Amino acid sequence: MRRAPLLAILALGALVLAAAGVLLYDRSQRDVLAEGVRIGGVEVGGLERTAAVRRLEQQLVARLREPLRVDHGRKFWTLGAREARLSVDVAGSVDAALRHSREDMVLVRAWRSVTGGDKPMDVAPEVRYSKAAVLRMVDKVRKALDRAPKDADVRFTASGPQRRPGRTGLAVEASKLHADLRAAIVSATAPRRFVAQTRKVEPKVATEDLEDKYDTVLYVNRGAFKLTLYKRLKPVKTYGVAVGQVGLETPAGLYRIQNKAVNPAWTVPDSDWAGELAGRVIPGGVPENPLKARWLGVYDGVGVHGTSDEGSIGTNASHGCIRMRVAEIIELYPKVPVGAPIYIA
Repeated sequence: MRRAPLLAILALGALVLAAAGVLLYDRSQRDVLAEGVRIGGVEVGGLERTAAVRRLEQQLVARLREPLRVDHGRKFWTLGAREARLSVDVAGSVDAALRHSREDMVLVRAWRSVTGGDKPMDVAPEVRYSKAAVLRMVDKVRKALDRAPKDADVRFTASGPQRRPGRTGLAVEASKLHADLRAAIVSATAPRRFVAQTRKVEPKVATEDLEDKYDTVLYVNRGAFKLTLYKRLKPVKTYGVAVGQVGLETPAGLYRIQNKAVNPAWTVPDSDWAGELAGRVIPGGVPENPLKARWLGVYDGVGVHGTSDEGSIGTNASHGCIRMRVAEIIELYPKVPVGAPIYIA
């Protein structure tokens, strides 16, 4: 009967000794990093703290101080450690990895250490850098490469409307570049050199859209006394016209057809040349009304209209309007919508 208590005491003593051994062993391993631990991609598992610090200084810090480089064609930009205000807390990074290594229970840590088990984790190193410097780097690349798209357009010249082709723009994939640089600046395993990715930016108005945008254009050459109708930027028909006389010239420039009318009424300008008719409104279709058949309003009382004085066609005869033969203005009228450009050269 006395052997049972003795055996219990011996067993308890063995447990106490074993526990003490585990604690002593674990204490001896408190500065040893668990197998499988990395810091910024550098393998430090199984190393004591001092050895881990030395390895990080040799492999991580040296790598992080290499400049980042961005290429695009023959152009390139660099961001050095000094400009980025880069600093690495090597000791703090190792301590963080040690805390990770010892976050399990004592028995789990001891068993892992004895059996060679690992606790894989890549601990982010404690790296400080200027985020503003990274943004400046991205902005430099964008400033050099970004190109705004240019809409195609039509230039109105003395010889008629001329197409001006559009241009495709270019834009740096800035978000991706920014993310790549921020990831690389704290990693010993990330590449230090990148290619700036770009995408094309199409113009809102392409060259092939111009014919739809300028479906109808009128072009008036005052010196030649000609009005040409363009459809889809191609000349369709040219008509003879009369334009303003000296002192009452037809205004030059680019305008748009403001309004249209059949047999328009004539609001007589309050001018000396109008005589006793000044300020009156003359109904359409009566002999006193010089605006015959059709009206295409251009600007401030100036318009294109038919005339009974067809002998004036080809001369400077009007009070600023553009006169056409009656049959020809009737023919032209339905082909010209309100809003159509009219260029008077």
